[in-house]
Amino acid sequence: MNKIVDAALAKSFGLNAEEYAKVLEIMGRLPSFTELGIFSVMWSEHCSYKSSKVWLKELPTTALWVIHGPGENAGVIDIGDGLAAIFKMESHNHPSFIEPYQGAATGVGGILRDVFTMGARPIANLNALRFGDPKLPVTKRVVDGVVRGIGGYGNCVGVPTVGGEVNFHPAYNGNPLVNAMTVGIARTDRIFLSAAAGIGNPVVYVGSKTGRDGIHGATMASTEFDANSAEKRPTVQVGDPFTEKLLIEACLELMQTDAIVAIQDMGAAGLTSSSVEMAGKGGVGIELTLDDVPQRETGMSAYEMMLSESQERMLLVIKPERSEIARAIIEKWDLDYAIIGKITDTGRIIIKHKGVVEADIPLAPLSDAAPLYHRPFVETPKPAALGPTEDPIGLAAGLLKLLACPDIASRSWIWDQYDSTVGGQTVKRPGAADAAIVRLEGTNRALALTTDCTPRYCAADAEAGGAQAVAEAWRNITATGGKPLAVTDNMNFGNPEKPEIMGQFAAAIKGMAAACIALDFPVVSGNVSLYNETEGKGILPTPAIGAVGVIEDASKAMGIALQAGLQLVVIGKTYGQLGQSLWLREVLGMEAGAPPSVDLKAERRNGDFVRGQILEGKVAACHDASDGGLLVAIAEMALAGNVGPSLNTLRSHDFWFGEDQARYVLAVPDAAALLAAAEAASVPAEHIGSAAGDSLTLPGGISISLPALRDAHEGFFRKWFA
Repeated sequence: MNKIVDAALAKSFGLNAEEYAKVLEIMGRLPSFTELGIFSVMWSEHCSYKSSKVWLKELPTTALWVIHGPGENAGVIDIGDGLAAIFKMESHNHPSFIEPYQGAATGVGGILRDVFTMGARPIANLNALRFGDPKLPVTKRVVDGVVRGIGGYGNCVGVPTVGGEVNFHPAYNGNPLVNAMTVGIARTDRIFLSAAAGIGNPVVYVGSKTGRDGIHGATMASTEFDANSAEKRPTVQVGDPFTEKLLIEACLELMQTDAIVAIQDMGAAGLTSSSVEMAGKGGVGIELTLDDVPQRETGMSAYEMMLSESQERMLLVIKPERSEIARAIIEKWDLDYAIIGKITDTGRIIIKHKGVVEADIPLAPLSDAAPLYHRPFVETPKPAALGPTEDPIGLAAGLLKLLACPDIASRSWIWDQYDSTVGGQTVKRPGAADAAIVRLEGTNRALALTTDCTPRYCAADAEAGGAQAVAEAWRNITATGGKPLAVTDNMNFGNPEKPEIMGQFAAAIKGMAAACIALDFPVVSGNVSLYNETEGKGILPTPAIGAVGVIEDASKAMGIALQAGLQLVVIGKTYGQLGQSLWLREVLGMEAGAPPSVDLKAERRNGDFVRGQILEGKVAACHDASDGGLLVAIAEMALAGNVGPSLNTLRSHDFWFGEDQARYVLAVPDAAALLAAAEAASVPAEHIGSAAGDSLTLPGGISISLPALRDAHEGFFRKWFA
């Protein structure tokens, strides 16, 4: 690399003039090309969180069951019986637009490594996907590639993909969102951390060879897209799930020994971030000799090796006396093992290549002196409540239109490309329950897992939308009978240098924090993805929530399928709030009004009541009311059980399609007993119908056959990809 190091090069690397000046001050000299590259990726938005860190501190992160909160590779919670759940969600948004298949596939691979690097065996993958207007050919191309990429990687690596969500909106036309979540299980006394220790201990490279793919991927993920974004294709990594499977097994076997001092996956910024973070957390120095790095391409420079984001690689600090034991285990799994450096007491990172010192940087400033911005922000004015609306098409036509729309249509076309049962522990497959249920092998216990967010609510009122995303995740776990325990988040927003975007971010954090506190639902890990804009046009604010809960008896996990002879009861107050609802958008062509209000006390009260009734065996099916309101929830229950309900409550369209929060539809054998229990608990409840027959019968006697409902619900993806 012969490029001249100056302000222009720094700018091309993503460093502004002030940041470059700070680099010069820290170094006391002109940095080398490699040194500038290291500063640029470590100070990128993607790695340093320089625009978001001040707000993330507002989130609650502790509880009696939290073992490790934000700051490690993934969050860790105690789930009892000496076991811990380790989980995190991360974004691979920009790569997935440039190269949908590999962008999504390597997103799955990266989040898997975040989890098993802490000693956990991955047991489940989930995802949260946002795409643009389905009418555009590019949207179809991106959806096809992303779904194939997720399935192609997850299926091959042998971890079930058990749940997720999909939204469509023109705001994502040039910037889809691909958020991937992994959950793993470890013993609470065998959790591995990343802080390096032991002066002189060898630093070991494990996994695939290093190539030139993904160089400056972290920088690319920290900028807006423009008309030339396709030229960034070389910054997208290429994944190999079969090697990832070998890496999982090799690392977990090695973790059964006492060889590992510290371990870190090579994710964003590759060898740079892993080495800097390990040494920085341990308060030590690190020296690397890049000649020893396994390489799959010839003539690689120090800069290329340090910034490559080639996949399926780990960095370890090993006890010297265990080095050969470690080598034998890794090579048994047909992976590269190379000692590429050592831990020092210098407090510096020193990079040598071909006898030349390519970088010599004090470690502390790479993290401690990283820019921290208190960016200006302005609040988005909150819209007024929506006024009265007329129903131009009637309940039956409205229901069919909603069931067929891209945001509600059956996702079976997507789910069927994912192996949701590999491993044999999946109790509730996608679509069977409000949260995925995965049994803890060898026990009767299970985890309940979900991802949730309603971006259109966040665009109208980011504070209410942030609270609603947390509340819906809590509600979906509750609807299965699970006890919600903790959250991981993925904060997807536009350009933080725009005050209105920072206003959205700050408001969403405020709403999320309030909901997490009210629901005893701490945030233990997460990811921030900013600059999700194309040619100046940003996405909808999307604070995606991933959540984990526990069910003590997996056999009691509740699904949504209706059964003949049951009575339908709505838990929670219905106000008929149609602001920002899908009915309003799909039927009247409007995105207007305030989103539904979020009453966190009502969420807690109603949810605790529903969970109690489920665990007492009083409920046969349960579904929370969300997108599309009560009538859509009831139709989904009918389709899941292939039983037609008859509704007996004459109400207007806003009752049936309003998206009021804190509500559940219960199917119970004894409605009178359920109503009496609800009254005793001061929980609003109403009997609205019963289950029998082969049609959904609306108030007033209009019936829609189950085949007609199913044809509407399953038509979108089938026709789109015919």
